[in-house]
Amino acid sequence: MIRSLFLELHHRYGVTQVLGFRGGYKGLDPARGESPIELSPDYVDDIHREGGTVLDTSRGPVDTVIAVDNLIRLGVDILFTIGGDGTQRGGNDLYLEAQRRGHNLAVVGVPKTVDNDVAYVARTFGFQTAVEEAARVLACAHNEAHSVENGISLVKLMGRDAGFIAVGATIASQDVNFTLIPEVPFKLEGENGFLAALEKRVLRRRHAVIVVAEGAGQDLLKTEQAGLERDASGNVKLQDIGLFLRQKIEAHFKGRGIPATLRYFDPNYLIRSVKADAEDAILCDLFARQAVHAAMAGKTGLVIGNLHDLFIHIPITMLARERKRIDPDSQLWQAVLSSTGQPARFT
Repeated sequence: MIRSLFLELHHRYGVTQVLGFRGGYKGLDPARGESPIELSPDYVDDIHREGGTVLDTSRGPVDTVIAVDNLIRLGVDILFTIGGDGTQRGGNDLYLEAQRRGHNLAVVGVPKTVDNDVAYVARTFGFQTAVEEAARVLACAHNEAHSVENGISLVKLMGRDAGFIAVGATIASQDVNFTLIPEVPFKLEGENGFLAALEKRVLRRRHAVIVVAEGAGQDLLKTEQAGLERDASGNVKLQDIGLFLRQKIEAHFKGRGIPATLRYFDPNYLIRSVKADAEDAILCDLFARQAVHAAMAGKTGLVIGNLHDLFIHIPITMLARERKRIDPDSQLWQAVLSSTGQPARFT
């Protein structure tokens, strides 16, 4: 993304100075972050061959007054924000502060998040690669479950509020038997609960593979502290559904006197840190070039979107009002139900 932004600015528009702020929004505060890097053709030459970001990341907001003061001091009049909806809301705050101060700052966002939960964007940069890597993990999980009697593999994947990675990896894998996502509540106990369905599956087929998105089943883990603790970005800290399910599954089979071997996988940092695959790399480049065109045309306060094979400009204020989630009545979720054979609801 950084390479494509720079090359478009440098070669197409002749921009002579491009700065890279390090450490996310913290880098906009001189007292908290490191000095920005001046990008050059040599600096960006091979950064696309690596995963992650050469500019580093951080969580948490920045004092918009201090940040805009710094941007004015440095002579910055275009700011590209690369990230998910939280990053883009932060960019909107900077745009509004600059506007209030009378500083012509063009703020253009590029949707990069493996979660794919940005509204009005068909697919965010990073999602396809994450699904591909998650599917590799599921192949290993299936091998592990299939190699022992009554083997159960439980795989926790990213997805705080939306289960796109879990759903995408399930459909790509075709070896998953149960997929649990935040958009579809489920019960553990009872005749029609998840544990009963899992037991039937294991007794019938002698193995099972389960995928759970990290934000699924949070209502089952409610504690006095649940919902009170927040991270640096203001997000509610999730309870660990993976470890919770592991304990519940092991206790269930032990209590029923059914021997079972459970393997637990938590590959979240693995699937988001790899180099982008070819399809994501193409999407990334197109997003970046559209962002540069928008900024050089004087557009601001927007995020580049993509719907029906068209690139569009989305006001950041619209993104702040909603987040894309999976519709349980959609063809996408119906594909999961057909692939896994699980019931539509565990009630």
